[in-house]
Amino acid sequence: MYIITGSTGLIGSSATEFFLKKNIQIIGIDNDLRTYFFGKVGSNKWKEKKLKKYKLYNHFNVDIRNKNEIFNIFKKYSKKIKAVIHTAAQPSHDWAAKEPFTDFHVNATGTLNLLEGFRKYCPEASFLFTSTNKVYGDTPNFLPLQEKKLRFEIRKKHKYFKNGIDENMSLDHTTHSLFGASKASADLLVQEYGRYFNLRTACFRGGCLTGENHSGAKLHGFLSFLVKTIINEKKYSIFGYKGKQVRDNIHSLDVARAFNEFIKKPKVGGNVYNLGGGRENSCSILEAIKLIEDISEKKSKYKILKQNRIGDHIWWISDNSKFIKHYPNWKISITLRKSLKQMIDFELNSKR
Repeated sequence: MYIITGSTGLIGSSATEFFLKKNIQIIGIDNDLRTYFFGKVGSNKWKEKKLKKYKLYNHFNVDIRNKNEIFNIFKKYSKKIKAVIHTAAQPSHDWAAKEPFTDFHVNATGTLNLLEGFRKYCPEASFLFTSTNKVYGDTPNFLPLQEKKLRFEIRKKHKYFKNGIDENMSLDHTTHSLFGASKASADLLVQEYGRYFNLRTACFRGGCLTGENHSGAKLHGFLSFLVKTIINEKKYSIFGYKGKQVRDNIHSLDVARAFNEFIKKPKVGGNVYNLGGGRENSCSILEAIKLIEDISEKKSKYKILKQNRIGDHIWWISDNSKFIKHYPNWKISITLRKSLKQMIDFELNSKR
């Protein structure tokens, strides 16, 4: 039995279906806060309905900020719980600045509630946290970058050129955005519980997480929202950096597969892993637009705004080497182009 928070979100729903298909009972915790964050377009109710068709899925409409309700779930299932996969979050830079208390209580306090429930009632289980590369703040923006025709790129002689940015990058002396700060707080808590209490915990610092399960909205879900916009012939706004900012993109199913590898052979002590699509699956926004146009045979309409988002990365590529060293059976299985094709097909045949 696994507990999965944010079970109807992008990563949560992919992990839930992945493990349900392995005949593992899932306790899903999700109260669709995305509707509060992003309106109806961000709602995941359609995925909740889909997941409830599985006999092994038990849904709890519980807010992770509610310590008593969270503890009741842990107490009810106790030693039956073999893993806690924590994906629930307030996921937007811009939204966090609107309601800092809500952002922090969801991302940091909610994580603390789950860690305490885990420690008290199922300490032999594994605790996996979906963190973010935003814990590094805007430090990557001070790397030696070069402006190319369609993207920014790091100099070829730099140590990050081949494999991307590793886990040794500092979290200090940087502008995180309030979202990045709340996620960094949660990230440190997960590490500390692993080290201080000698528990099996891991932080997965994701690059751009994507896939057809994403309910992309203006303030969150870059590729998903971009696909929606182009397919539905709407205008897309690019925030700063001439649209040349680079992201590495990883499909939610590959994230679920990484979770599975850790759960099979968990490590004690607050492990940290960067996890993304790597150089092969990186693109700028302009390159993503060209790819979507090519696959969908639709023309885009977009405008480039001068103002960038605070704490946004100009160039980010994740170095997956540490995770692959620890778990050599894992590798990227879904390319960026395949991910986009799946998202385009899903949007064209949308059944939300």
